[in-house]
Amino acid sequence: MTQLFAPPAAGRSATGAPVADAPATDASASATANDATATDATANDATDASAVDHLGAPWPASARPGRGADVLVGGVGLAEAAERFGTPLYVLDEGEVRARARAYRRALPHAEVLYAAKAFLCSAMADWVADEGLGLDVCSSGELWLAVSAGFPAQRILLHGNAKSPEELRLARRLRVGRIVIDGPAEIARLAALVAADTPQKVLVRVVPGIAAGHHAAVRTGVGGQKFGFPIEGGDAADAVARVLDQPGLELAGLHCHVGSQITEVEPYLQAVDALVGLLAEIRDRHGVELSELDLGGGHGIGYLPGDAELDLAEFAVRVTDRVAVRCAEAGLEVPRLVVEPGRAVAGPAAVAVYRVLSVKHVADGRCFVAVDGGMSDNPRPALYGSPYSVRLVGRRSEAGAARVDVVGRHCEAGDVLVRDAVLPADVRPGDLLAVPAAGAYQLSMASGYNLVGRPAVAAVRDGRARLLIRRETVEDFRLREVGR
Repeated sequence: MTQLFAPPAAGRSATGAPVADAPATDASASATANDATATDATANDATDASAVDHLGAPWPASARPGRGADVLVGGVGLAEAAERFGTPLYVLDEGEVRARARAYRRALPHAEVLYAAKAFLCSAMADWVADEGLGLDVCSSGELWLAVSAGFPAQRILLHGNAKSPEELRLARRLRVGRIVIDGPAEIARLAALVAADTPQKVLVRVVPGIAAGHHAAVRTGVGGQKFGFPIEGGDAADAVARVLDQPGLELAGLHCHVGSQITEVEPYLQAVDALVGLLAEIRDRHGVELSELDLGGGHGIGYLPGDAELDLAEFAVRVTDRVAVRCAEAGLEVPRLVVEPGRAVAGPAAVAVYRVLSVKHVADGRCFVAVDGGMSDNPRPALYGSPYSVRLVGRRSEAGAARVDVVGRHCEAGDVLVRDAVLPADVRPGDLLAVPAAGAYQLSMASGYNLVGRPAVAAVRDGRARLLIRRETVEDFRLREVGR
């Protein structure tokens, strides 16, 4: 998906109330722009922001070099935000989130689009996606509670997950969640026991279509041999559907699948359509029932490095909707409503992580390690998946040449490396600020308290103004959880 989005109008909460922004304070330090792929990028640092182009992917669409060698996101300097809110800091571009949500609504006007909260969720994010007409896909009582507490309509929420507790199912029923995805046999009886025939619960059955897709084996959820869903092959999915249809308190609305994450080609989704429509026809033939929804999940890939492939949203919309129509016509089925669940593709490109350099270590073999004040506790993806990132010096103009370094975290793990073989100015030093784009998805949502390092703050930026969304986690927060000794 491209980043060519127009800036949205002023934001409102999920209830329609205007969002009040606080003006960003003046920062004492100016920001710099040393591109990781060029040694002469400092020549651009003095360029007036009004006369230069955007930085381009993987940065937010609003990102550009600013006056005095700053880098602006949402009109706010990253160095300025770091001075105001401290580091590590996640700077979230509200306009980018809203524009990407609107792009999905425009591309798929007849489909239901659910934002996948597991990518990143806070009350403001719930407000923004609600405003833009998206539903919400949650997979825990925590995500569900936060969303509903923020005012997100429960009827627009879908609850899924492979191991829902009885308490989570009771909460979903009490809050009147729109749909629940059944992921295992025990959930059928468990959920049926909570409902009455006169107040049925709409459900989807998650099936495994036998399609391998995604950037890493750990996220290829469309194949057998992993914990999610009911495989179509072998009859597990058909048996689960039959059991659900036998429960008068469960209303089977459709089928659900999720084939993987960080998928940049449309073909796996077309294969999933073929498999799921085939199962829809089998259900019709066996039970005389035509299901009305077909949920293809999410997994839409974004770029993490300049030039990376992304899933083309326009191509996805056209080819998938056409494929559903063709396969349904061949099977003599009514066309079900398509549901998609983008998470990374909405949140990922909207945030930039800003770190402060704590130390620079040159070793005898020529390698250089630049250690920052964050690491795998706020971004575990490089350690888990070997995920690549780009990095840029901000906050200081450098005339030095380029050097290859490893940007590493502060944690007690040799694998705590944020960016391998990064290109930074050779004079990078303690106190410098480094910015990592494409930081909005599966970073803070997977963050930990390793080494009792608190999770970073999150600040929203828009139209030159910044406001704190999530405060920094402190040592006192950890201490307050202790109740005995």
